Amino acid sequence: MNTAVPQQKPQKTVTLIDNETGKKFDLPIIDGSTGPRVIDIRKLYAETGMFTYDPGFTSTAACDSGLTYIDGDKGILLHRGYSIKELALKSDFLEVCHLLLNGELPNKQQKDEFVNTVTRHTMVHEQMQFFFRGFRRDSHPMAVMVGTVGALSAFYHDSLNIDDPRQREIAAFRLIAKMPTIAAMVYKYSIGQPFMYPRNDLSYSENFLYMTFAVPSEPYKISPILARAMDRILILHADHEQNASTSTVRLAGSSRANPFACIASGIASLWGPAHGGANEAVLFMLKEIGDKSRIPEYIKRSKDKNDSFRLMGFGHRVYKNYDPRAEIMRDTCYEVLGELGIKDPLLELAMELEKIALKDDYFIEKKLYPNVDFYSGIILRAMGFPTNMFTVLFAVARTVGWISQWNEMIQEPTQKIGRPRQLYTGPVERPFTPLDRRK
Repeated sequence: MNTAVPQQKPQKTVTLIDNETGKKFDLPIIDGSTGPRVIDIRKLYAETGMFTYDPGFTSTAACDSGLTYIDGDKGILLHRGYSIKELALKSDFLEVCHLLLNGELPNKQQKDEFVNTVTRHTMVHEQMQFFFRGFRRDSHPMAVMVGTVGALSAFYHDSLNIDDPRQREIAAFRLIAKMPTIAAMVYKYSIGQPFMYPRNDLSYSENFLYMTFAVPSEPYKISPILARAMDRILILHADHEQNASTSTVRLAGSSRANPFACIASGIASLWGPAHGGANEAVLFMLKEIGDKSRIPEYIKRSKDKNDSFRLMGFGHRVYKNYDPRAEIMRDTCYEVLGELGIKDPLLELAMELEKIALKDDYFIEKKLYPNVDFYSGIILRAMGFPTNMFTVLFAVARTVGWISQWNEMIQEPTQKIGRPRQLYTGPVERPFTPLDRRK
């Protein structure tokens, strides 16, 4: 009988040296399935009395996740190991939803069941239509989205127990299914048209276009090309690792808030122009440029560090290469413009700007390629969505990523409430001065 004790692999560590005391501290190194290695600093404060300082958390992994992987230098985006390009070109949005939620692409039976379940959750509680009347019609759609999605917890009490896997699953179905319905209602309310009920005979993207643009007085013909374009837009925005809104959802969820409240917090974070409002900012920029003849002037301004003008829709916080979503969005953009035969000066201006920037040595050297926001804004404008609805569509797409990330976090055994620390730079303790002695 072999009684030899198996040799354990030595743990990889990195050594931290305190220059003041000369003390050494070994911190473990953790390997993921791919990507950069991670230094485990969970015991750093207990062992050293120090925190790390990382504004924006750009060098800090706040969690471990098996959903989405990004390599910004190589322009790679994977969902559960599948490339975004393959998913966008070969799959559909509800398949991607199943993938993100469950870890695998569905087989035929699983897909039919998943689609059927989502489809039969698309209606919202009838009382919600009265909820809309509390908002001014000229409210920003994202303000209404934050309120109405957060209010879902007041209508669906049977899926708020986050410790019950079945209730979490129902909440996920409800959010994915009802988000397009609420988004369409937001749009209809803003323009004074009646709400359109969802139709179970339509696909997810077809249904959204129908609820948004159809009216009761006449039939609405859905273009397969536009429906496919909408499906791709949803796929390309479904999840993007630990961005600001996803981190917000996780942080809210760490307090054990209900899923509807957590998603509403993600929508609020997404509303910021530096995040979900980027495609809206692209069109504002194009309006500022105004004419093709002024493009060289604005490109010159964008290179001047002392000029406040920024060329929106180029470059990305994470991708230091071509945004892998942008190529698909670019092709989709031309398909949509071809289908609609639109001659829009603003869209023509955007295409000319893209052409010039892609040939400019400065942009090539800095790897400032057009990103997904550049093309998505053009597509959505061509399809008839007003600019203030762009971020709403982003929220519709990202809901599956948020709820998948939230569900993953809830199931993590070591999960605890989020509590970032700080580098305090205020006054040290000082004595209180009575009011009559203060100068």
